[in-house]
Amino acid sequence: MLLEVSGLDVRYGRNHAVKSMDLTIGEGEVVTVLGANGAGKSSLLKAIQGTVKPSGGRVRLGGRDVTGWSAPRRVRDGLVLVPEGRQIFVSLTVHENLQMGAYSRREPVEAEISDIYERFPNLAQRRDMPASVLSGGEQQMLAIGRALLAKPKLMMLDEPSLGLSPILVQQLFQLIDQLNRDGLAILLVEQNTFMALQSAHRAYVLELGETVLQGTPEQLAEEEKKLEAAYLGAS
Repeated sequence: MLLEVSGLDVRYGRNHAVKSMDLTIGEGEVVTVLGANGAGKSSLLKAIQGTVKPSGGRVRLGGRDVTGWSAPRRVRDGLVLVPEGRQIFVSLTVHENLQMGAYSRREPVEAEISDIYERFPNLAQRRDMPASVLSGGEQQMLAIGRALLAKPKLMMLDEPSLGLSPILVQQLFQLIDQLNRDGLAILLVEQNTFMALQSAHRAYVLELGETVLQGTPEQLAEEEKKLEAAYLGAS
């Protein structure tokens, strides 16, 4: 297994955001985490990335226990998060944002940045402009391109389609599918259940911090009522 999460707990004071979560991702696999707002999805990703300290449980990457590692060390080992809201550096140029993605690498990355520009021509046209001028879709492409420059073994995407038009959502998921075909493992948190399940090999459904369903998209389709209840936060 590339990623093994066992018994992961996340608390914010009295708020028990993630409750003894178990999750695995194999090499080259796309796994999606679904659930209503407040289900604990983003807290799960932050605890895996190391930006939030879990109150219990373990995280293993490539067979190594990384629970006590800092977030930058996890990035260097190939665990990379594209956060909700993109969090690009709007005062920097597009090119400078991409360079920031490779901050922990010592080898030259200009050839890889050129590959990013080839993949995202709109970014190439705006390489010397501040990132603040980019559209929402272009900002998401920049955030993904920046993450790719960290040479991830596993890329985690937190609500990547948020705020995008239907056409851009289609393009985003085509990109996710292509990255996976290229061999990248992906952990996807996404409100667009239909698109997420189309791209995923397996899925976990959270409700109030707990896993209430898991399995392949086909298995979840057989539990449609339970999936709808968890997603809508209904009983």
